[in-house]
Amino acid sequence: MQPKVAISSDFFNSVLKLPRAQQDKAVKLMETFRQNPKSPGINYETIQVARDKNLRSVRIDQAYRAIVLAPEKGDVYILLWADLHDDAYQWAGDRIFKINPENGVLQILDTQYVDEAKQIQQSAVAQTNTNLFADIRDRSLVRLGVPEEFLPLVRQVLRPLDLDDLKVKLPDEAYEALALLADGISLEEVMSVYDVSLQDTPSIIDTNDFASALENPDSKRRFLLASDDEALQAMLDAPLEKWRVFLHPLQRKLIFRDWNGPVRVLGGAGTGKTVVAMHRAKWLAEHVHESRETKVLLTTFTKNLALDIEQNLKHICAPEVLRKIEVINLDALVKRFMEKHGYKINYTFLNEKKTEELWDNALTLKPSEGDLSESFFREEWNKVIQPQNINSLESYLQARRVGRGVQLSRSMRKAVWDVFENYRVALNDAGLKEAEDVYRDALTLIEKDQLQAPYTHILVDEAQDFGMNAFRLLRRLVVEDKNDLFIVGDAHQRIYGSKVVLGQCGIKITGRSHKLRINYRTTEQIRQSAVSLLKGIAFDDLDDKQDDQSGYRSLMTGAEPVIHCFDTAKAETDFIVASLQERPEPSWLNACITVRRLKDMERYKAALTDAHIPYYQIEQNTVDNAKHPGVRIATMHRVKGLEFDYMYVAGVNEGVVPLNYLESDDVTVIREHEQKERSLLYVAITRAKRFCAITGFGQFSGFMA
Repeated sequence: MQPKVAISSDFFNSVLKLPRAQQDKAVKLMETFRQNPKSPGINYETIQVARDKNLRSVRIDQAYRAIVLAPEKGDVYILLWADLHDDAYQWAGDRIFKINPENGVLQILDTQYVDEAKQIQQSAVAQTNTNLFADIRDRSLVRLGVPEEFLPLVRQVLRPLDLDDLKVKLPDEAYEALALLADGISLEEVMSVYDVSLQDTPSIIDTNDFASALENPDSKRRFLLASDDEALQAMLDAPLEKWRVFLHPLQRKLIFRDWNGPVRVLGGAGTGKTVVAMHRAKWLAEHVHESRETKVLLTTFTKNLALDIEQNLKHICAPEVLRKIEVINLDALVKRFMEKHGYKINYTFLNEKKTEELWDNALTLKPSEGDLSESFFREEWNKVIQPQNINSLESYLQARRVGRGVQLSRSMRKAVWDVFENYRVALNDAGLKEAEDVYRDALTLIEKDQLQAPYTHILVDEAQDFGMNAFRLLRRLVVEDKNDLFIVGDAHQRIYGSKVVLGQCGIKITGRSHKLRINYRTTEQIRQSAVSLLKGIAFDDLDDKQDDQSGYRSLMTGAEPVIHCFDTAKAETDFIVASLQERPEPSWLNACITVRRLKDMERYKAALTDAHIPYYQIEQNTVDNAKHPGVRIATMHRVKGLEFDYMYVAGVNEGVVPLNYLESDDVTVIREHEQKERSLLYVAITRAKRFCAITGFGQFSGFMA
């Protein structure tokens, strides 16, 4: 049998820190290693300082070494780390590699924390009755990923807050499970999430079988089998973009399987929902489709996001696979669909300037009684009439108006109907259609002509921004069968659409609803700052129930975000410029300044120009051009779906965030507007990976209180 060869994610990270010449040598070593780890050119040396006797070193060059795990049993070789000779040996001396005896995961243990746990055990300091997990048996904790050696550390945790101290000590899977338990999620549910049995059956794990351990889904978040040429090439092309290869076991559980109907996946910002959707599309195209005539559809709300997703798919899909996946935003898809079936689109989607005129004319019929504001009519149109497809007075009299702050009697409904009817006629006469109208037209066409669904699989990203008619249409565009609809979203990030209920759109997700809780993008400090903006606000789960962020955590730690309101605009831009100048110029490519309004960009562009800092504006309907040097600058809406090491959320002033354009006197509409503005700021902050500054000048936004 061929030896089993694997490469750890840490190896890729360590190679990136080497000088360029040594990087090339390390990659060459990796290629030799993966082809034949027993090659005569690879000289394995014993590491005397290593407590794990399975560790060896191999030469990169005279000064640099790579660390390899080479257990005696199983003919397994794993590349782990690359560094200067002494530093590589120190790294090896600080680590032990063990297979968890209850779940079979290959885990990396830091020896200093192993020693700390031993001291606690020997000194009998460990808590037994008052610790946070006192009701959970040791074996259950080990099954959830806690190494046996670290049980004394876990038994010292008294409060949920104390758990943060264990983040750097525990393997990721152990911390994740404990975080869910600490947030009040039951042991049964947590064990179900991680596919851990509640039955007290004898363990059958061979703790010396490293070959089997590498096949464990939780091991695959850290170790890449070198036989996977496609995945290895993806890591060589972009070693820092681990989402291309190193998937979380819960992500794998969602991606690599057949589903018997529609699936809904929820998750906070940075939990990898779009990553799941992209890998799911790839898997469907590779494993399910046989016909080149039909394609997997991956759709999202805006053209920007569709372009970004299409660009990222090119990094993980072979050309023949990519040809089977169509990526397009829904409005463009529907327009093309209508034209394909002979309906020439002579109208445009909503034209704001012309629509203003039509509303002005329609409002001349506004009844004098009731003292209704002009904004009431637009809100009633958008919140009641369009979503419920109302086209007659009779339908309007029976319409549900749940969530509307202004109550209407039957007689008042009759009185206001003339305004809506006049507006509808004016739209038709002007050749204008709102998006809801076009979705409705497409549905009518499908039903009238009994058209067959053009897709066998549809994936929906950013589902929270789609409306009811959009989902009704999507339901009709895909064959109702297994693997038909895969929907990912998060109402906490809703910045466009209104609340939807999938069940009312013919999309039944019972038993196929899942949630991602681990944030892979931001530090815990940035995540907490972003989440605090939404505290106390109720969010839906896209299917008429409430969603919360219990168990939503980040595994990374860092500095607290900079949150500051400066006296003047110049003081704010001076701070941003100085902060950027502290960083090496190549890192500017991974920095972004985002603002609420397009016109506010000019202030920051001018400051960057004066400081001779290059910048690149990410325009609407374009992808970020990585070849263009300089700091990125974009609106908050445009950065959705993107991420940067350094994020400057600027100009967060009162009257700007939230944007003060709403003229409504309906408290419900005002509350919804504020909620969307909070969600927009939440989206902007959670684009940050390592550093975030939230700044303003003059009077700070009330959101930052």
